[in-house]
Amino acid sequence: MRKLLLSILIILSLSTFAIVNADYQSPIVNVVKATAPAVVKIDVVSQTEIYIDPFIREFYKQFFGDIPRQFEESNSVGSGFIISKEGYIVTNFHVIQGAKKITVTMLDGSVYDAEYIGGDEELDLAVIKIKPTKTLPVLELGDSDKLNIGEWAIAIGNPLGFQHTVTVGVVSATGRKIPKPDGSGYYTGLIQTDAAINPGNSGGPLLNIYGQVIGINTAIINPTQASNIGFAIPINTAKRFINQIIATGKVEKAYLGVYIQTVTEALAKSLGLKVSKGVYISQVEKGSPAEKAGIKEGDVIVKFNGNIVESAEELTSMTRNYTPGTKVKIVVNRSGKELIIDVTLGKLPSQTSSGVSESAKEFFNMKVSDITANDRSTYKIPAGLDGVIVKQSTNSYIKVGAVIYRISVNGYSYDVKSVNDWNKVVENVKKGDYIGIFYYYNGVNTVFSFRY
Repeated sequence: MRKLLLSILIILSLSTFAIVNADYQSPIVNVVKATAPAVVKIDVVSQTEIYIDPFIREFYKQFFGDIPRQFEESNSVGSGFIISKEGYIVTNFHVIQGAKKITVTMLDGSVYDAEYIGGDEELDLAVIKIKPTKTLPVLELGDSDKLNIGEWAIAIGNPLGFQHTVTVGVVSATGRKIPKPDGSGYYTGLIQTDAAINPGNSGGPLLNIYGQVIGINTAIINPTQASNIGFAIPINTAKRFINQIIATGKVEKAYLGVYIQTVTEALAKSLGLKVSKGVYISQVEKGSPAEKAGIKEGDVIVKFNGNIVESAEELTSMTRNYTPGTKVKIVVNRSGKELIIDVTLGKLPSQTSSGVSESAKEFFNMKVSDITANDRSTYKIPAGLDGVIVKQSTNSYIKVGAVIYRISVNGYSYDVKSVNDWNKVVENVKKGDYIGIFYYYNGVNTVFSFRY
């Protein structure tokens, strides 16, 4: 009898506690079912030139002739998502940068060759395209301006090559800024999430609980320093430029028209500023959007469209996140009084999407362009210094952001104030010439000399 009662009790207990919430299904399951088919794996084969020290090259030339240019191939993986039935896919610029071949793999195993349409390194945004052989799934773009901290955030991508991995968290913060890896400025306005993001997730979508894209996963904090701190480009920032990229392969970024520097304790005390943080306006360009709006020399910008501004690089990045014609509210401190000024941003002076003048001749593994007002702000170039700015460099001597203002060839010196001046000099340099490049970088004038 006791055994019978014990058996009955065990059966009753198992039937009572075996399943909890039997009819419940996480809403995330539906989000993944609806969106995962439109998330793609991007495999990239890139080709980079092998750097050879100029002194080794010169030694080799004396005995064997010039060393042929040598390249090496590398493979990388990233993510992206389909935004149109025509096959346009959004991803990060750094995912496809330098790509020789781009391959897209979908959830169902379909594989396509992809074409690079265009993008922008500064925004870390790119568009590629496949030629579909069937009807493609498409993701809906949400509204990142309406995000609430604490709401669900779902990342789908290919971390470390593990295809279509789903991670879940929340929106941890908005409006974050992080420094760029090359030190040239900041990524601003980013979404922070604790949904796990790893290498390979870059370019994939960050989704809300409704299956809409709210961001493009783009960066993580070094795992040795912190866990589950990832960042995504707000989708509203991307939406401003996607159609431009599809139409022209390039982007048109906004322009304020001021020379600026970060407010420091020394600057504030020496000028008698009434604020300890912000961006000081040292000069306003004539006819610029800033001048037309009433911004004056001596003003300190403390907010840009609702975001606190603490450095010159930050202000530059914030401005370039918008397109020409956008109306923004800028808060300035003028002699201790805060003023709200409405500004209609202008068009950034013409340049290619990478910032490199197409007409400039490549020399000593460098590409240059004419200096813009925004270059002066980003790299702290003095107003009276003219020259050409280095936009790309694969030599280890002269860095991106350096201003070349003079070149010496066999003892004859030539001033360089524009790309035209640069071209006239470098296109006439011959093998065996002795070259001296005079440049300004990070507050220091330097000359680098070598035999070509």
